Amino acid sequence: MSDAPETNGAAKPDAAAAAQPKITQRVIAQYIRDMSFENVLAQKGLQGNIQPEASVQVNLDARKRGADNQYEVITKIKVTSKAKESGDTIFLLELEYAGVFVIEGVPEEQMHPYLLIECPRITFPFVRRIVSDVTRDGGFMPINLENIDFLALYRNELARRAQEAQAGKPAQA
Repeated sequence: MSDAPETNGAAKPDAAAAAQPKITQRVIAQYIRDMSFENVLAQKGLQGNIQPEASVQVNLDARKRGADNQYEVITKIKVTSKAKESGDTIFLLELEYAGVFVIEGVPEEQMHPYLLIECPRITFPFVRRIVSDVTRDGGFMPINLENIDFLALYRNELARRAQEAQAGKPAQA
């Protein structure tokens, strides 16, 4: 007989995994920081058969707040609808939507990607609804935003910044 404890084939829990802090996240507030909707079609009275073409720009911002482990994450959406033929602007929607989060257990070196990937995923359904409601209430077909891949958006921003940094360096001989 052996003195070793029996495991029934189950893997022993990894001590390093057990030492990892548990990540907790709470949303304590969500709100519209700023919003603007301009119905250029109604203001200028564009004429003819107008076939709209919409473009969507997304930017993210995050900042630490005064309270412990509290962060504000802002999703900035700009929707521009233009007439296909003339290129005249039909409407413009700009929205800044913020979420205030309490986040614990995320290592400091992983906080930046966590804030700009995970937090916008939580607030995005609310942003989508606001964009849809405002464009519909403005007299247009509602703009139903597609899901946004915040991980790809984050990686693209890192690549863009690295490229800018590389371009800013003097050429080495």
